[in-house]
Amino acid sequence: MILVAALAGAAGVPDPHPAQGLADLFLDYVEVRYPQVDRQGDVLYVSIHRQRLLLIRGGRVVRSMPVSTAWRGPDCEADSHGTPLGLHRVARKIGEDVPEGGILRGRRFTGRIASPGTTVKEDLVTTRILWLEGAEPGLNRGPGVDSFSRAIYIHGTPQRARIGTPASEGCIRLSDQDVIRLFADVAEGTPVIILDN
Repeated sequence: MILVAALAGAAGVPDPHPAQGLADLFLDYVEVRYPQVDRQGDVLYVSIHRQRLLLIRGGRVVRSMPVSTAWRGPDCEADSHGTPLGLHRVARKIGEDVPEGGILRGRRFTGRIASPGTTVKEDLVTTRILWLEGAEPGLNRGPGVDSFSRAIYIHGTPQRARIGTPASEGCIRLSDQDVIRLFADVAEGTPVIILDN
């Protein structure tokens, strides 16, 4: 086994990402559950159970980032403060020129910078926003469950110590550094699939 790995590396074949096995299982699920999703393009997979986001490009994991989803768990209902499940897409990208740690309110930069590692209880939205739109009527799209109307984002947070544990008010939090990278890596329209598995 070691010889095979060494030969693969020597032949210029990159070692698979440690999360590739999980991504392969996820893509098999997507093929059956969401056949309309182009599995050869970019897909974001958010695992509530694992508190992890994978950026999968052309079937390969290119980024794996710890996240913080809702402390109340998964829930698609309006005013539930839960993280919605199912197929979404990145509807809008906001904050391209906001400095790292910049606080956004109403999707506008306030001119204030959050202190890294702050422990304030407020669910600050910092640095970048990827605003999600649900794609499943009755689950995350439409009256009473609409993720876009609920302003469900993937966004930065200064609360680094809480990344990796459920702590948000429904959104998907990333570290400011990770949300900057993700913002640069994905386009509007990118599918986002949120599962509690």
